[in-house]
Amino acid sequence: MRYNLFLIVGLIVGFLVAGNLAEAYVASSDNYALEKDSLNIGGGELTSDSYGLGSTVGEVGTGDLSSDSYDLRAGYRAMESDVEVFLTVSSPDDVGLSSISEGGGSSSGEASWTVATNNSAGYRLSVKASTNPTLKNSTSGSFSDYAPGVDPSYDWAVAEDTAAFGFAVTGDDVTDRFKNNGSSCGSGSANFNYCWTGFSTSNQTIAEGTTANNPAGAATTLKLQAEVGPDAVLGAGSYEATLTVTAITL
Repeated sequence: MRYNLFLIVGLIVGFLVAGNLAEAYVASSDNYALEKDSLNIGGGELTSDSYGLGSTVGEVGTGDLSSDSYDLRAGYRAMESDVEVFLTVSSPDDVGLSSISEGGGSSSGEASWTVATNNSAGYRLSVKASTNPTLKNSTSGSFSDYAPGVDPSYDWAVAEDTAAFGFAVTGDDVTDRFKNNGSSCGSGSANFNYCWTGFSTSNQTIAEGTTANNPAGAATTLKLQAEVGPDAVLGAGSYEATLTVTAITL
């Protein structure tokens, strides 16, 4: 008897500027990207009960220009007036887990996403399953969604009469829920050999950044784990799951 596992990973981008967006920088390195610059010698802010004035001295050729193919905001006052927020997400390939033979065993795989945004408030990345339970065969049964309780379990543990499927998370902006301090979850650092939980048909936040991170972006990786206990009753066949990962700006 053999259980063939195949994970279909779907992707939804919750916020993305439509159309063809060209990203350009006046200067950049591995550590920064300078989107725009302005050379001027003075100016400031003046206000009263009847007006507000923002001035600058020394710039030449400032103002707004547009056509069917571009919008140009020349000068730092004009540039400030139309800042376009964008978000991009990489899309991983489908993940195939190795087969588990009769008598039990485990199988694991990984899927990674990189999120980049110029949004100063950052982004949020979440994941959910398309079905409940997540990993199943249309006729032979299903794996239980790993259910350690409200919080993830530090170690992965499955009873001998159970077949279960779950995940852990690592990455640049992993939420505290999936971090560990060496013995428990909820704080510390991210290491996806620890802090396991199961999927749900409701979104679970797995990463959250609080600043702009363009152009490098931030990577988040799910470690996917399936295990069949030696006494579990499960039909042979191919088991599939579909996950949806959503990224939004904050």
